[in-house]
Parts: sequence; C-alpha cells; structure tokens
Amino acid sequence: MKLKLVTLGVAMSLFLTGCTNDDKSDYQAIESIPLAIEGELKVETLHYDNEGPHEHNQTQKSASGFTEAFENASKTSYSGATVNLASGSWYLTDALLGATSNDRKYGSKSLRIRNEGYAIMNFDMPNGASTIRIRHAKYGNNGTSTWRLIASYNSGGDWYFVGNTITTSSTAFNTAVFNVDEDSSVRFGIYKVSGGSNRINIDNVEIAVNGGTGDNTPGVPSRDSNITFGNPSNAGSSSNNYYLSRSDYALSYNNSKGIANWVSWHLSSSWMGSARRCNCFKRDTGLPSNFFRATTSDYTGSGFDRGHLCPSADRNGSSTSNSNTYYMTNIAPQSPDNNQRSWKNLEDYLRSLAQDGNEIHIIAGIAGQGGSGRNGFANTIDGGNISVPDSFWKVAIILPNGSNDINRVNTSTRIIAVNIPNDQGISSSWTNFRTSVNQIESLTGYDLFENIPNSIESVIESRVDNGPSN
Repeated sequence: MKLKLVTLGVAMSLFLTGCTNDDKSDYQAIESIPLAIEGELKVETLHYDNEGPHEHNQTQKSASGFTEAFENASKTSYSGATVNLASGSWYLTDALLGATSNDRKYGSKSLRIRNEGYAIMNFDMPNGASTIRIRHAKYGNNGTSTWRLIASYNSGGDWYFVGNTITTSSTAFNTAVFNVDEDSSVRFGIYKVSGGSNRINIDNVEIAVNGGTGDNTPGVPSRDSNITFGNPSNAGSSSNNYYLSRSDYALSYNNSKGIANWVSWHLSSSWMGSARRCNCFKRDTGLPSNFFRATTSDYTGSGFDRGHLCPSADRNGSSTSNSNTYYMTNIAPQSPDNNQRSWKNLEDYLRSLAQDGNEIHIIAGIAGQGGSGRNGFANTIDGGNISVPDSFWKVAIILPNGSNDINRVNTSTRIIAVNIPNDQGISSSWTNFRTSVNQIESLTGYDLFENIPNSIESVIESRVDNGPSN
C-alpha cells in the first residue's frame, strides 16, 4: 500500500473541565478540535454480529501484534490526555475508559467515545499489520453512531481514513474487520464521525501482524489470539458464562458448577520451551469476589484428578506461562483413566503436530454431570461446590504455520473432535472417541467456530476425522 503523505500535522484538542467516571461526565464542557484527515485508503472491510472478545499474546506488542482490552489503566474524564495501556501509550479525546453498568464491556472497562472523539496510538507497528478486529456496541440506550478506522504512516503527522464507515446500532458487541495487509510502519486510531452526543463502546481491539510466508505454506511459528474463531458461548459477565482471559488462554467460567464451561487457546512451537511443570495449583482471584473460587484442597480425597483443560505442557515457554495453567478455573474433576490415558495421548499428539510445523486452535470443555473416579461414581465433589462432568470434549483446527488463519481454513482443513467419557476403565486410544464438531455443538449448545464462513463451516463441522493418530 503506497501513500503520498501531506504534511499538515495533527490538530489536537483544548479542554476546559474534568469529571468523574459516571454519567455526569457527559455534561462537562469541552471545546474539541477535530483531527485532520488527509485522505482515504480502500481496504477490505467485513462485519460480524455478536462475536466475542479475543486475547492475543502481549509479548513484543508493537512488533508481533496485540489485543488491547482497556483494562489496566484509568481515564475518567473526556478531556484529552495520554493514557498508558497494556499495548502502549494512547491519546484519547472526547473519550474515556468507562466502567459503569451502561458501558458495554467484556471485563471491567471499555473505551467510550462521544461527539467526534477519537483514540489514537502514540506508537508505531514497525512491521505493519495484516488484520484489525474491533468490537463495538452502543453505550446504554443511546442512538446510532458511525466511526472510522484511521492510520498514520509518519508517526502521527498525517492521518487517513482506512476502509469503510462502520455503523454502531446494537447494544450487543459486533465486530468490524479490516484486512489492511500493510508491511510498512504504521499506527492506528478510532475516530467517531457521526451521532453527536450518542456514545459508543469499543473493546478488545486486536491488531494482527503478518507472521508467516503466505497461505498454506509453512511459516514462522507465532503466538496468535487464543480465541481467533469466536466466543463459543458468547461469554460475558453472567455468573454461569463468565468470560475470563489471560495471555495464555481464554475461558468461560460457570459459577454454579465451580469449573469452566470451556477453555480456548492457540498452540504452536512458539508457545513451547523447557520451563518446568510448576504443579502450583492456585485459587483464581481473577474471578469476582462473590464467586466460588476453588482451591486445590477441594479435590483432595475426591478420587478425581485435577484435570487441566489447557495443558501444562502446551504452555512451558516460560515459568509464568506454565504457572498460568494452574489456576483452578483451568481445572476440572477428571477420572484418572481419562486424564492420564486417552486425554493425555491426544494432548501429546497435538503437540507433536505443532513441533512438525503446524499451528492449532483448540477449544476444550465439559458436558453433562456425573463421572466415575477412583472412589466410584459422583455427581459433585467438595460438598456440592464442584460439579463432576459426564465427559470431556476437545476440538482442534490444524493449519500449517502462517498468517490470516481464518482466511486459510477451507473444506479440506483437518478438524479433530473428541468426546471422552469421564470414567475409569475407558480405552487409552483417543481415536475411539472421535466425533464431529456438529455433535459437540449439539451437546453443548455452543457455536465453536462462528468466524468461519458458513459454506466452509457446514462441511468441516459435519465430518468425523479419520486422520493419523501418532
């Protein structure tokens, strides 16, 4: 993408008063000078309904991509100011970090923009960007607004509209996707262009960087979004479908069951290393304080293993990464013969595929209630606080290392799906439990790969894998 830049500079804003982070902030008097836009760039722009949040590796953010969730900073005024977020420094004007009940958000905060406000990066992506995915929704009961993605190729000196105008008309998060395919150094921003005082919420801005050598050819292994293909249950703030994400995986937690509904993660050789297994099971304080938060002792004497959903060995690239798999929200009561035989053998097989130059997008979860451990059958443990699943299921999309993974899935892409009984005495071969994604979706009610085009999804989700197993 080649541009002729016009050196006019960026007009910033003048502000008169501050405020607190409640609805009173909407009445502060601010004189705002719009950002100067020098042109428009045509790129493919897509839009998806009700797509869930993504979580991206935060290491070397500007070089390798990131997801900005707007969680780790505070800005309670619409006045123009710089704020230091997880991805880096951003400048916000007529915008703040909203945490009220009217703010649409996945975690505790999201970006809120009104009038002709904007949020722009104060740092460049030195390797460019391939795809940008932005979740957006209406604030409270506000009316419809529109906004644009903007980009600067000279460190904020000049700005350009990128792709189509996006309309925000729903109180549910929808996703705008911009296939920018840019190799030059660039920074981005979000600019509200219509709707007046109507406010919009923005959450989980994912910027992906080209990491491979092209479609269907082996590339450089990378750490991608742990929830690239969607949020299976549209997890959010509900106590029995509570969305929780870390750099190593994302999950939906079920407070009434005391375990996760599902855990989603990306696997490639880039995630793996030589860090030792920490065996450091720990209470998850990332859950709300009024939720049940299991401890390792809750499993003691139950007859069930502390079964990982995202495996410890899938995250041994660092001691911190490995430790993250020991939060009890990633653990469920698993029969020893399931955990140590068929489940483990599938985990080992998928890691071998990753070591052979593949990247794998995996979702694992539980279904039903009641399983058999060393002490026989049980519906719950820990006095009823923790549900014992009837089965453990897992689905895995397998691709050669590369970039733009959603676009590389076709009707020949291999998907492995299994549903393994949570019982003793079962087969050690995971191949005996192969099923289709459709069957798992029928069992759970989830849409496991909502971001795959329907024409492809209908083919690959109906197929039962018969590929190699070692």
